[in-house]
Amino acid sequence: MVQNSKPRRGRPPAYDADAAMAGVMDVFWHAGYAATSLDDISAATGMNRPSLYGAFGDKRALYRAALELYRALARAGMKEALAPDRPLRDAIGAVYRKALSLYFSGESAPRGCFMIGTALTEAVGDPDLRKALGDGLRDIEVAFAARIRFARDQGELSANADPAALAKLAAAILYSLAVQSRAGAARTALEATAKAALDVICGVQAPKRRRGNVAKALSPRALRRALRRVG
Repeated sequence: MVQNSKPRRGRPPAYDADAAMAGVMDVFWHAGYAATSLDDISAATGMNRPSLYGAFGDKRALYRAALELYRALARAGMKEALAPDRPLRDAIGAVYRKALSLYFSGESAPRGCFMIGTALTEAVGDPDLRKALGDGLRDIEVAFAARIRFARDQGELSANADPAALAKLAAAILYSLAVQSRAGAARTALEATAKAALDVICGVQAPKRRRGNVAKALSPRALRRALRRVG
């Protein structure tokens, strides 16, 4: 005798974990943890509550999963940007450029950094989230310090350069870009801030001389005039 099986509750057969978690992150990123409801998450992911609970757990578990995903993406992005096959200025500059592109990627307004924008308020009353936030910020500083130390050892920076101190400065600028972008600062202004930070961390670059001017200065006519003035 064949019995009809009961409908199964939980995640649907077409469940896509990556797409669902991207939707979860977008909702929390836009409204923050406290203002986000399970109905909001359900609408963003196309999953009903039983499916969400079955796949991820409760709202707090959903947020923690989104936070850990963001941290993993941030680590991967920094590793790529800080690759040792480019000058230090270009490497740190790539971090700032990638960050600004992300911070200004909101559909209605700049959204800044997911970790800083959402975890700061929750960290006050949640020790676990406070630790996760602290670990995330330390990840950034450690990555900067390792790259700056490599640059110093390769002779790009003075032997007296302090990688830990410069890393804290580089990270502080990154946090500032995140906050100011969400607060409405113009992207051009934040790009100028990033450039000024690079001048402090890596040293001010001398402006390049135009080839035309160099050629003129070395021309025979200019040389004869200079010699006549000396004579």
